[in-house]
Amino acid sequence: MVAFSEYPAAATQQELARRTLSPLSALAMGAAAAPPQSPLIDLTKERFLLYVPRAPSDRGYRLLVFVPPWNGPELPSDWASVLEREHTIFVSATESGNGISIFGRREPLALIAAENVLHQFPVDHDRVYVAGFSGGSRVALRLALGYPDLFRGALLDAGSDPIGDAQAPLPPAELFRTFQQSTRLMYVTGNDDDINIEQDAESRLSMTNWCVYDLHTMTISHAVHSLADSLALGRALDTLMADHPAANLRRVTECRARIERELAADMARVLDLVHQHRPQAARPLLRGIDARYGGLAAPQSIDVAEQLAAAH
Repeated sequence: MVAFSEYPAAATQQELARRTLSPLSALAMGAAAAPPQSPLIDLTKERFLLYVPRAPSDRGYRLLVFVPPWNGPELPSDWASVLEREHTIFVSATESGNGISIFGRREPLALIAAENVLHQFPVDHDRVYVAGFSGGSRVALRLALGYPDLFRGALLDAGSDPIGDAQAPLPPAELFRTFQQSTRLMYVTGNDDDINIEQDAESRLSMTNWCVYDLHTMTISHAVHSLADSLALGRALDTLMADHPAANLRRVTECRARIERELAADMARVLDLVHQHRPQAARPLLRGIDARYGGLAAPQSIDVAEQLAAAH
């Protein structure tokens, strides 16, 4: 168990809100107006489980930031040999399980862990990944979506969601473009875990609808809802670390253009209602745009919200 002393800007209240909440949600909770360095965590009280292999690879260590569904420190018993072979540092926060605040603890603790390891060890920044199991996997997906400039991929073990809704709002446009272009998602689920098999399919469909295509799946034989074993972990890490193929730029460009047209049409309907002095009709449509498009709709969505607030 270790303590970390550096509180990174990435884990402050304002930055988390900008990246992981929809703009109107951040506005409603006052997070967008928080001081730029407003921390959510007292690091003097926190401890992290850290496993460091004996030696880095030629390009430095790889890093796996794990979001658990449990609260205690736990490195799965058969993972150490894989982490050693893959030269991969493992770090996970304590008191960060299911039922703990996602915005208030689980997300900032994972970011604190990542940034402190990056500062203390020679890590290959192109091999930094976020992972989780069950409810922790859903948090890992939110972090991958909001921080694609930090995490190059995510290992989603028996837990995933669609994106573009209240559970997983889209980040600002420049970050989402990075997510589309450079993030690899690895879905790992037991072949008898029917609920999560179905939810994984819904999540992948959502990804393709939002122009995210670097998706990979693996099912674990004779498994229900259980953590990936060492064999599955090794295969998943190999997939995440493999070279990325060249993107189909035409496909991505056409997909992004479709989203832009849909957003423009939805916003035009709201603006028509504003111009007609019908704020009661405009507000629910704007909330729907905020939930669906998240940061892609800002700053226009914020401007319209302020107009509607002034109209009472």
